[in-house]
Amino acid sequence: MPIQRRATLALALFAALGDPALAQDKYPNKPVTIIVPQAAGGANDAIARVIAQKLTEQTGQTFIVDNRPGAGGNLGTVAAAKARPDGYTLMLTADSSMVINPSLYKSTGFDPQKDFEPVGPVATAGYVLVANPAFPANNVSELIAQAKQQPGKINIGSAGNGTLNHLIGEMLGKQTGIDLVHIPYKGAAAAVIDLIAGQVQVSVQSLPSSIAHIRSGKIKVLGVVNPKRVPALPDAPTIGDTVRGFGATPWYGLFVPAGTPKAIITQLNAEIAKALDSKDAQDRLAGVGCEPFKSTPEQFATLVREDLPRWARIVKESGATVD
Repeated sequence: MPIQRRATLALALFAALGDPALAQDKYPNKPVTIIVPQAAGGANDAIARVIAQKLTEQTGQTFIVDNRPGAGGNLGTVAAAKARPDGYTLMLTADSSMVINPSLYKSTGFDPQKDFEPVGPVATAGYVLVANPAFPANNVSELIAQAKQQPGKINIGSAGNGTLNHLIGEMLGKQTGIDLVHIPYKGAAAAVIDLIAGQVQVSVQSLPSSIAHIRSGKIKVLGVVNPKRVPALPDAPTIGDTVRGFGATPWYGLFVPAGTPKAIITQLNAEIAKALDSKDAQDRLAGVGCEPFKSTPEQFATLVREDLPRWARIVKESGATVD
């Protein structure tokens, strides 16, 4: 090979090795971590594991779920915000961390709009007010009546201070005038265990964390939190059927640290859409009481922006605070 040709090839190889963009054939070319700022066993964890498996299958690289619960989701969210914006640390979180916590906490340690880039929503989940089978009330009306007869005597378990479960319970108490004693746990799974054991009488739970226990009869449904009945429990009435105007549709979405290249965000959004179009993912989500939810990054950013003031008003009206 002529000396000039060898020199040209050497320079090209040097340039490729020195430029990460040229050296990388594609994204991703190594394992990707998905931070889940909630505990294992809850809705966000169940959804994340469905998505992680599909992304692993589609890209040929491993997507690893990393649960980092604490402070109502703030600890894991802060960790994700501080990660390198290179597409290898993602965050799949419940809406509570991004659009509720900023109004609930004096300081979260992150700015949901400045510190993150929205990739896209992934799913919505059914939420239910459930009770121990031995609890006398069998619906929301009976719960309200009993709570008014026994103020401060009914314990309501949640996945922790500041979680969506906690806030929905506060909303219910505020709108109905009943006094339920909040018992926070380190995650939804722990709350369900104590609900089954009778340590707490009622709890607000996502269907992913409770549907198996509902079907087995270990806990019973008093009402559905969502504005409409959920497909997984078609015969269960909504709380809004009894308490006018009550309802929420929790969503779960994928975010990356601010500064992540636009091309990676676009690719991840397309991969998520592809995953959610698969019957396998749809069936697995339906099995835990969830439904696919897709949009563009821009549409998702609008949803986050609009949800922030809406939840700020709800938090203020509920009177819920977390130090």
